[in-house]
Amino acid sequence: MSAAYVALEGGSVVEARCRAPGTSHGELVFTTAYTGYEESLTDPSYEEQVLTFSYPLIGNYGVRRERFEDDRVHPRAVVARELTDDVAEWLESEDVPAVDRLDTRDLVGQIREGGAMKCGISAGPDASPEKAKDALADCPGMSDHTDIGAQVSVSRRKTYEGGDGPDVALVDCGAKGSITESLLERDATVHVLPYDVTPEEVADLDPDVLFLSNGPGDPANFEAAQSLVEEFVGEVPLAGICLGQQIVARALGGTTEKMDFGHRGVNQPVRDLRTDKVVMTTQNHGYTVADPGDLEVTQVNVNDDTPEGLESDDLRVLTRQYHPEANPGPHDTLGFFDDVVEMAGNECRTPVAAD
Repeated sequence: MSAAYVALEGGSVVEARCRAPGTSHGELVFTTAYTGYEESLTDPSYEEQVLTFSYPLIGNYGVRRERFEDDRVHPRAVVARELTDDVAEWLESEDVPAVDRLDTRDLVGQIREGGAMKCGISAGPDASPEKAKDALADCPGMSDHTDIGAQVSVSRRKTYEGGDGPDVALVDCGAKGSITESLLERDATVHVLPYDVTPEEVADLDPDVLFLSNGPGDPANFEAAQSLVEEFVGEVPLAGICLGQQIVARALGGTTEKMDFGHRGVNQPVRDLRTDKVVMTTQNHGYTVADPGDLEVTQVNVNDDTPEGLESDDLRVLTRQYHPEANPGPHDTLGFFDDVVEMAGNECRTPVAAD
């Protein structure tokens, strides 16, 4: 096996083993999930990041395409304590550098203490600490990826015919495939739209609900999607997941901010403020809503009180910061999609003025 090097923003360089060769850089983040590595690696929300797995063995049940959330691997590189040959070969076939045989506990500890950080990776026969440092020097910050939506979105509309349920206009800011599947299972017809779709194109569809997906990067860079919310709020019911919640909040007078190291895993506890019930959720985000604007905070993260659910009955808005589709993860929150379908079914086309 060849050597590999991970250069960290703080100045240190960690030596590792190459499992898939290449040179790359990105924001170094970690997930605490111990299963679902196929879903995580194909989640578009990891675009422009280097994903570290805190669980020590990744790949012990192989690689199966039916578990993929998208048709390619999205992290720019992968770090683990140990990768099986199946996963290493898959990542090499995708030209995604991968390294293991390093102390991921220490790496995760550094991220928790210092926050998500830039890193550079050099792996393979010609790898060197200098090449890793050079990759780090070329690494932009996440908020500098101003057009990251173009990297993960569909380029033109795709329609998935459902049953007799509502028509959903799903704005693809980096949508996981299981979001579409969850809606189709409820007989919705899903129109997957580019992240920069125009209000005129959405109006031509005359959807029963406008749904903003998850995705990578800073919500401030998704200006077209924010404009959609501003255009249709009060006229069409609005739903959002993860990045979608952040975009909706910004459009309705709220603000967002970058978190220190984010929430990434399948065991994030969320409390509903109306019922006081706690559910376990799947999460993958590095930004959060700081001020909800015109929306009510209905759910919060038990660990840090960040908003996990925003709603407005008057404006017909329903959003979640976590991933109710739960791939991978617990199924505690699948009822969100039932609520969205019900909200869409109650669409009366009567405009409601925003405050």
